[in-house]
Amino acid sequence: MKLYKISLALCLGLSTLTSCSDKLELTNPNQQTTGTFGNSAEDLEEAVIAAYNHIRMEGSYARVGYTIDLCRGDEVWNSSQQWYLPFDNLNVAFTDEITEWTWREWYYTINVCNYIQDRLGQDPSAFNEKERRILGQALFIRGLAYYNLAGYYQNPPLITDYDSYNSLDGLYASSSTYDDVFDQVESDFKDAMELLPSRDEGGEWAKGRATKGAAAGYYARALMQRHKYSEALTVLKDIIAQKYGKYELMKNYGDNFREGSQYENNAESLFEVQFLDYGTQGTDDEWTPVNTSANATQGSAIESNFGPGDFGGWADLSAAPWLYELFKAEKTTSGKLDPRLYWTIGTYETDWEGFEYGNVCYKSTIDDKNPVVTNNGNGGFPIAKWTNLRTGLYDKVVTGLHDGINLRMMRYADVLLRAAECENEVNGPTQQAIDWINQVRNRAELASLKLSDFNSKDKLFEQIANVERPKEFGCEFGRGFDLIRWGFFYNKDRMDQLVEHGYFFLSSKKSLLKTPLDDYVFTSRYVDKDGDSWEAKSSYDSYVPGHEFLPIPQKHLNANPNLDGNSANYDIDNTSYFTGNGWTVHPVVDLK
Repeated sequence: MKLYKISLALCLGLSTLTSCSDKLELTNPNQQTTGTFGNSAEDLEEAVIAAYNHIRMEGSYARVGYTIDLCRGDEVWNSSQQWYLPFDNLNVAFTDEITEWTWREWYYTINVCNYIQDRLGQDPSAFNEKERRILGQALFIRGLAYYNLAGYYQNPPLITDYDSYNSLDGLYASSSTYDDVFDQVESDFKDAMELLPSRDEGGEWAKGRATKGAAAGYYARALMQRHKYSEALTVLKDIIAQKYGKYELMKNYGDNFREGSQYENNAESLFEVQFLDYGTQGTDDEWTPVNTSANATQGSAIESNFGPGDFGGWADLSAAPWLYELFKAEKTTSGKLDPRLYWTIGTYETDWEGFEYGNVCYKSTIDDKNPVVTNNGNGGFPIAKWTNLRTGLYDKVVTGLHDGINLRMMRYADVLLRAAECENEVNGPTQQAIDWINQVRNRAELASLKLSDFNSKDKLFEQIANVERPKEFGCEFGRGFDLIRWGFFYNKDRMDQLVEHGYFFLSSKKSLLKTPLDDYVFTSRYVDKDGDSWEAKSSYDSYVPGHEFLPIPQKHLNANPNLDGNSANYDIDNTSYFTGNGWTVHPVVDLK
């Protein structure tokens, strides 16, 4: 380990050569530099905490870094018709200021991780357990950073050497390819798997930190992003077999979306972003990395984006009508609504009487005569997930970075459904894939699927992609990544399907929320069975090829002559990359 220690013998030797002095040399702890900090494992533990801190900022997961992916997915639309509109319309300009925030946050994170690796050295075989854990966490977080950067910006610069910052060539790094970045992501997650303890071995230390299970889960995600399904299946099977610690589905789906030590870092969670619970935070919102308030809130603002306007929220994002109808289409074995709907979308339903907190919205009772809309001017189904809309914790949205619910970034349910998808891609359709899906369905009290109902790999894929995953993970981060790896942007039939999924009402008329979408004809307007029409729009109508990714921010292109734009900067269709790798898009299959 490169910890620059001065030996006692050298100190004593030098003292005999100097005259006595009354001066006492002290290091100011508030003015530390790279020469005085990072020379011990204790220092690097603090650096690891700084890296974790960066993943809970505005541009990473505290707001826009999380919600931009929801916008490019088909489960959410921008009900404010402002703020996130270009991201929702998939045509954001390269001069848009918000596109830079996520770029900024993840490179801050990478810088800290590179520093940690530089100070530790490159040979972990000589490390003690503490040093292995430090490096493992740094590699996991760097892998997470590049996973997000490649998933958003396609070809960001790959910087893994802290010493490279010592030269202009290092500062002005060149663009890397999508494949080069994902090669590094896979390498970082794989190495982290070897260095980190399992959640069982880590004990109390593992709560809130990256573990073998977290690294393995994200390694499988990275492999799947480039259709390495066979390799990913092996990793996912190992997680299911408890090779990296014991994980299981929580009996109550809602326990994944509440704050408090009895719910957070639970048995289903492989990795989550830590936020301080409501009432334990400071008062100062730290929107950017330059804020250093000792009284920071340390919560997220996702609830502010989701929260209905009538209850103090910013009313920016709403659940797609398609997602709501998907939930309504299938009842539980006892004839009730899927309980996951309760925690995903804040609608009034008779089935919620006596269920959990009942028909409530921030402690207010709601009924069928006056359902809640997200945006007072544009309507929309309120998103309940990652908010306290259903928990009764407070009576209105506490806007800003105050939401204390930890974001469960990877749950065991995702392991099961990804294992089913990989099994289907490699061997499918098989009973094993069906069994893994049924574990997730049965938790929601839905009837088990039967292999005999799926006569092709394509049909089972349709069930996973457009039924099981949306209902389990609706309005959670990751749908945009899925649409890219599935190639939905590169196939006309799939794009037509996304257009249909993306339709939403542009009306605050609350009676529309009670009318089944089957009663409407989807064109440029909704036309109901009585002939009345309402303005309608689909986010995907305005999709510009290449804009499944965010453009490289123009300010960085101007500053760095070695940086190239990506497909979104130049409106380039990425179909040739997808098909050139030999990947195919599953055809649309009617599940009815």
